[in-house]
Amino acid sequence: MRIKESKAVVTGGQRGLEAAFVQELLRRGAAKVYATSRTPQSSKNSRVMHPQLDVTDALSVSSLAATAKDANIVVNNAGVIGGKSLLRSDLEEIRAVFETNYFGALRVARAFAPVLARNDGGVLVDIHSVLSWAPGTAAYGDSKAALWSATNSLRIALREQNILVIGVYLGYTDTDMVRHLTVPKNDPKEVARKVVDAIEQEKTEVLVDEFTKMVKATLSESVEAMEQLVNRAKTARNESGPP
Repeated sequence: MRIKESKAVVTGGQRGLEAAFVQELLRRGAAKVYATSRTPQSSKNSRVMHPQLDVTDALSVSSLAATAKDANIVVNNAGVIGGKSLLRSDLEEIRAVFETNYFGALRVARAFAPVLARNDGGVLVDIHSVLSWAPGTAAYGDSKAALWSATNSLRIALREQNILVIGVYLGYTDTDMVRHLTVPKNDPKEVARKVVDAIEQEKTEVLVDEFTKMVKATLSESVEAMEQLVNRAKTARNESGPP
């Protein structure tokens, strides 16, 4: 799909990875980008709109779909961390993680599927995590695993409407969400470049970094092998400094 003259929606707060997506889309010639957040800021760029969006609110999502009715690219990027223990965290905190990371992304997909179909098809991009596949990451990883499954199902369901569904998987990335961790991180600009490349090349999956590729490869191995790989990553994180 050509990025030039496209109209894109990017969810996620106007900072970090979302900001990188917006800039990369503009650099490649997108005619308009709707950069959403719960508390929108004004833009000096006439090609960037800043509509309000709360992905946990069905009315907010449907309002965005009505506003961005010319969209042919949608990047589902909004996400939160929480519910660090399935046994000790408050159950409402765990539900809140799913409400944003899974149900929020699904609301956006459901609202924009008819929009993309009316515009002769388009692209839906779901931003996942390497933790979609890694055990022991509690509510965040569980919600991303659920979104992984949903993305695969949506890919099949939307194919006949000429809508490409892309799943993006990545490790630590230099955003506010993991700023406190002193570990190697992906550059958001590089992540955005790879994702937009995938849109243009009509790929269905993006494995951003080497660690993500290693974890994905363990899916065909035993649970123990995957746990060992994840534990090595946790040990490296702990040795690099306290979170």
